[in-house]
Order: sequence, then C-alpha cells, then structure tokens
Amino acid sequence: MRRFEFGRTASAVAVPLGLVAIIMLLVVPIPAWLLDVLITVNILFALVILLTTMFAKRPLDFSVFPSLLLIATLFRLGLNVASTRLVLGEGEAGAVIHAFGSVAVGGSMVIGAVVFVILVVIQFVVVTKGAERVAEVGARFTLDAMPGKQMAIDADLNSGLITEDEARRRRAEVSAEADFYGAMDGASKFVKGDAIAGIVIVLVNILGGIVMGVVIHGQQIGDAVNTYTLLTIGDGLTAQIPALLMAVSTGMIVTRSNSDSELGKDAGAQLTQSRMALMIAGVTACLLALIPGMPKIPFFLVGGVLIFVSVRLRRAEEAKVKEAALAEAATSQAPPSDTPEELMEQMRVHALEVQLAPDLVDLVSGVSDDLLARVKALRRRIAMEYGVVVPPVRTRDSVDLPPSTYVIRVAGVEMGRGIAPVGKVLALGDHLDALPGTPTVEPVFQLAGKWIPAELRHAAETTGATVIDRGSVLVTHLSSVITDNAGRLLSREDVRVLTEGVKRVSPALVEELVPGLLTLAEVHRVLQGLLAERVPINDLPRIYEALSLRAKVSTDPEGLIEAARAALGPVLVAPHLDDRTLRVVMLDPQLEQGMLENLRPSEQGTQILMTPDLIARVVESLRDAVQTAEVRGWSPVLVCAPALRPAVRRLVAPQTNGLPVLSYQEVTSADVIIETVGVVRALDPISA
Repeated sequence: MRRFEFGRTASAVAVPLGLVAIIMLLVVPIPAWLLDVLITVNILFALVILLTTMFAKRPLDFSVFPSLLLIATLFRLGLNVASTRLVLGEGEAGAVIHAFGSVAVGGSMVIGAVVFVILVVIQFVVVTKGAERVAEVGARFTLDAMPGKQMAIDADLNSGLITEDEARRRRAEVSAEADFYGAMDGASKFVKGDAIAGIVIVLVNILGGIVMGVVIHGQQIGDAVNTYTLLTIGDGLTAQIPALLMAVSTGMIVTRSNSDSELGKDAGAQLTQSRMALMIAGVTACLLALIPGMPKIPFFLVGGVLIFVSVRLRRAEEAKVKEAALAEAATSQAPPSDTPEELMEQMRVHALEVQLAPDLVDLVSGVSDDLLARVKALRRRIAMEYGVVVPPVRTRDSVDLPPSTYVIRVAGVEMGRGIAPVGKVLALGDHLDALPGTPTVEPVFQLAGKWIPAELRHAAETTGATVIDRGSVLVTHLSSVITDNAGRLLSREDVRVLTEGVKRVSPALVEELVPGLLTLAEVHRVLQGLLAERVPINDLPRIYEALSLRAKVSTDPEGLIEAARAALGPVLVAPHLDDRTLRVVMLDPQLEQGMLENLRPSEQGTQILMTPDLIARVVESLRDAVQTAEVRGWSPVLVCAPALRPAVRRLVAPQTNGLPVLSYQEVTSADVIIETVGVVRALDPISA
C-alpha cells in the first residue's frame, strides 16, 4: 500500500517538477553531457507519444494529449535555448548535436541545410496544416452535435434503455469529447508555432555563430561558417525530428475515429476487405516490371506479395461459404419435431410477444444495444418502478405483417401496432416540412412526426426536432403497452413469488394475511386492480398491512383496493405534483351529493345510476375543465369522495384518456399544496 501511495505521489509531482526544470533550462547554463541526455529524452518522449496515439482505440483514451503537446513544445524550446548558449559560447554542444551535424548529413553543410528545409516543409506545410484543419473541423462539428447527443441520451433514459448512472457517464463523455476537440483546436497552434520558431532559431544561430567565430574567436569567415552552420543544423535536426513526431501524433489523434481495436488491427482488416483490389494492384505491379528500363525485382516482389495475399483471402472466403452451406444443410435436413411437448410449445399462448416484419429482423442483431438488450433493460426498469416482474418477451418474425410493421401482443391479443422503416429515424417537432420523409403519428403520445432518412439526423436536430431511432420507438411503445396491461401480465405464480419475498422480511404479516384472512387469489385480484390504475406495488409490506386491517371488516375486492390505495396516498400523489403543488378538478357539491345518493353495488363494483344525457353533460364539463387547465400548462387530477372514487373512475376514465381520479383521503395524506383549477357541474339534478 505504501509503495502504491508513493507511486501516486511521484506521478502527481512529476509534471510540475518537469515544468520547473524546463523553465530553468531557459536561464541556467547546463553542461554538454546533460544536454545530450535531455535531447535523447526529448526524441524518445516524442516517439512514445506517437506510438501511444497509434494504439489508442479512441481519441478520449489519450485525453491528456493536448497538455503533453504543450509540455513537449516548451521542452524543445528550452533545449533550443540551452544548445544555442553552448554553440555560441563554447563552439561545442555535445555528442548528439555533433552526430546529427556530422554523421547524419555526412558533414556537408549543403546536405544538412537541404535535409533541414525538407523536414520543416513536411512538418509545417503538410502535417501541421492538415492536423490544424482537422482539429478545427472536428471541434466545430463536435460542438454542433452536442445537443443531439444529449437529447438521444435523455430519450434512452426515459425509455428505460439505460440507467441514471449510465446516462450520467454518457453525458460526461460527450462533454469530455467536446472539451478534448476544443483543446486540440488550440493545441494544434503550438505545433505550427514550434515549426516557425525552429526556422527563426536556426537562422539566428547561423548569423550569431558567424559573428562569434569571426569577431570574438578570430576565425576565418569560411571556418566560422562551416563550424557554426554544421552545429546549428545539427541542433535544428535534433529539434525538428521530435517536432515532426509530435506533429504526426497530432494528426493521428484528431483523425482517429472511435473503434474497438487499435489502428494496426483496423488498418489490416480494412485494407484486406477486398481481395479483388489486392489482385488488381499485384497484377499492375507485375505489368510495370515488364516495361523496358523498369527495375524487375522490386515490382515483381511487391506484386507477388499482393497476389499471394489475394489468393489467401479467396481461399478463406470459400472456406466460410462451405461452412455456412454445411450448417444450413444440417438445419434443413433435421426432421421436424412432432412430439407432444413440441406441439404444446407451439400451441402455448405467450403472455407478451413482439412480432416483426421480415425486414425488421435486423433490430434483433445480437449486439449490446439491440432490441433484446433494450427489452431486458425495460423489464428491469418496470420491475423497479411498479414492483412487478414482466414475463419474458417472445420476439419472432411474421411473414403476414406488412413491410416495416411490428405488432405487440398480450396473451395472444394485439395491443399495439406501429412501423419502424429500415434506414430511417423518427423526427418529432414543428419544423419538419423542409425534410423529406413519411409523415406519421407517434404511437404512444400521439405526436405528429416524420420518418426521415438516418443520414438527415443532424439536419433534423439543428431544426430543434427530437430524433428517435427505430429501436427506441418500438421499446417506448412496448413500455406503454406493458404499463397499460400490467394487471393482466401479473400471474398467480408471480403473486406467490412476491408474497414469499415479503414473508422472508415480515413472516408474521404474511402468515396473518395469507391464508388467514385472504386467499392468494384474492390478493392477486387486489394487486391486479392496483396495477390497472398504474399504482406501484413495490411497497408490498405496506399494502399487506392495509389489507390485513381491511380484511377483518370486509373482503370486498373494491374495498380492499381502496384500503391499499389509502395506505399508498403519498405515492399516488407524487407523480402529479408540480413544485409541491397538486392541481385538482373537483365535483360540484350538489353533483357529488347526487352521485352518492345514486351509488349502487354491482358484480363489477359500485356504479352510479345516471341517465345517458346527464352522463354526457358531466363528461363534457369535465373535459372542458381539464382542457382549460392543460392550456395553461397544468396536468390536473380529478378528486372526489372516497366512496365515489371507484365508480367515478369507471365512469370518466374511458372518456378522458385515463384521467387520474383520487380521493380526498389520498390527496390529504400527502404534505402538498392543493390548488383547484376547475369544477365539474351538471345542469339538472341527478335522478335515478
């Protein structure tokens, strides 16, 4: 542990100490042997950075690169100052500079100057200019794409595809990516300035060296030019080579796209994806060798290698085709199973099923973000929110469906149908007329939208539209169907498993309730009634406590459901709050009293005896009150007396798109501010 802590401390102080040392290079003379060491470190440091950029799978894996680029640039400038001090002051600058000035360019001043100029041109004109442009464009497009990426993350989070932690991680990654490309846009200027500074330093050193040799040391002008020019060119080469490596690293990191493997693997896989291209290139090389005067060996050697690789790729493709054919033949020759178990499996009605048109099977691709993975995340989200385990979703294709169509079935009955065209995304917004596509209506929220080509996603996002991919549309529709039919999907076996889970925590509570007061079937019916009104049942101990108290008085299902709802009052109110304010629509006291007087029990629960004409007027008044509140941006709920709540809900829910109906007891159980935004009235008194 101490060794680990020491390593972390050393890493934390290494960079600050290094920057201090670089500043010292600018003002403190150093001996020639130390300069040799620092020049070697500079070259190898640039080489390590270049290799790291090649092995990084994505730019953010090397997010510290802009800072390292600045440090490396300052390091090279500090070495230039230190070497200039030695060259002009002592006429000697160490073995490394001497080697580059004498050995690397053959001791020729002309060759050295030409090599230096070529390196500068390569770095400044080719690599640096290109990297600077790519960094600038990358920064601009990354910033433009940020709103769309953030909206996509929010859409995945709302549909249950990702958790809150995953959404937070993705948002941080998007922000880090924008920061990285913005930093690279500025850091590329360091490379450009370094190249210019290298040219200026070489010219100044040559002129200064000639003056020092002739005026101070009394040398002949020819000897001074030869001595100081070679040393200056050697110094320039030791600086330009690592500078060129850093410039190449800059271009490498800004042109690197996100991938699952290193650059070498990606290049090898993609360059060999077309064996015909390799074959044509190899044959062309062999034909060039036949031209009179052309060297035979190099062209034949390279052409032969390309042809050999092309033949190997062809054999590998043929082997894969044979394996696929054998596997298909084995599958087709397998005799159809007609055992009773197999027939019963085919006859069985699945609780939840998604049927896809044949052209939509790509949604079930088997990758991490395909439909099956999203359905798995959806089941987990619904289990956390509602406390019910959604049965496995059977997904299969159906040739009877029209192209691009999917169907959601519950217990064999179609509960939802929609489209998800291949190669398109759904754009929701008010300014989509300029975009080509097929107008549609979003199946869950009934929002007007348009299916547009996927390549126009960015164009739609720039208009302010929300863009949703095909998988998210289907999963959102599936989530709506599941929550609407959660009561039907809750099986008796599910209730037994949930009850066993409560028993492990509160054994006395379960033993008193089941089977002492209620049967498992009666508990099942209560939980189904709660889920039918989208009431979460994840707080089962509290629900079972309320049922135990109510069951001692009556086992009427409606009374049991209302008792459970009363125990969950704050949970029922919370989804409808707006800054701790609950906006409600109330019944006119005269209307409410008349309903209570005409309340009658029935096999389906309590009902209010009203004439059809009066029901129509009540519903119309309720619609007007709700619409008035919604125009002001509110989402109200209807409140009434506890005895009336079940009957009122049966009366108005089908006519008002599932308007929540709460009782006075449920509303007052939560510490909220109640604001009345409408009153439902009837023109005539109620009579049976």
